[in-house]
Amino acid sequence: MTELVPPPTATEPKRSKQPNSRNCFVCGVENPVGLHLAFYDLGEGEVTCDVTLPEHYQGYPGVVHGGIVASMLDEVAGRAAMQGDTTRFMVTAKLNVRYRKPIPTGERLRLVGRQESRRGRLTSVRGEIWLPDGSLGAEADALLSDIPDIFEGTTDFERLGWRVYPD
Repeated sequence: MTELVPPPTATEPKRSKQPNSRNCFVCGVENPVGLHLAFYDLGEGEVTCDVTLPEHYQGYPGVVHGGIVASMLDEVAGRAAMQGDTTRFMVTAKLNVRYRKPIPTGERLRLVGRQESRRGRLTSVRGEIWLPDGSLGAEADALLSDIPDIFEGTTDFERLGWRVYPD
């Protein structure tokens, strides 16, 4: 199972936890093979997640699989666009990933997402994965698009499994 970093202590700034789903590969709390990541708002247009990934997410020995890296970057970038409206669901129209260094398994990683701009139905976002030594391991720029109103009229998102789960 993925090791998540505990919630902030009294000496850290207060972070607001974002909702998770039940079955999403990246954030789904009930997905038996998922990453189970939890995301926290840091400030306007910025989110974070600290995680240590076990070996079963590796490609080469000791290195997180590139597809897992891309999935984490896509999710953390998209989460930045949800700040202030966590029911504004979007899809990735374009994702440009730059793998700068091998992303290690078994070590604490910091994911950071930032919203760059929003224009109509399109939002530009950025995702980063920071390594324990403070260097940038991978980054992505993404273009997100609002999805059609498939949830129009839905007010009970908890029934769908979309809610803030306890740490």
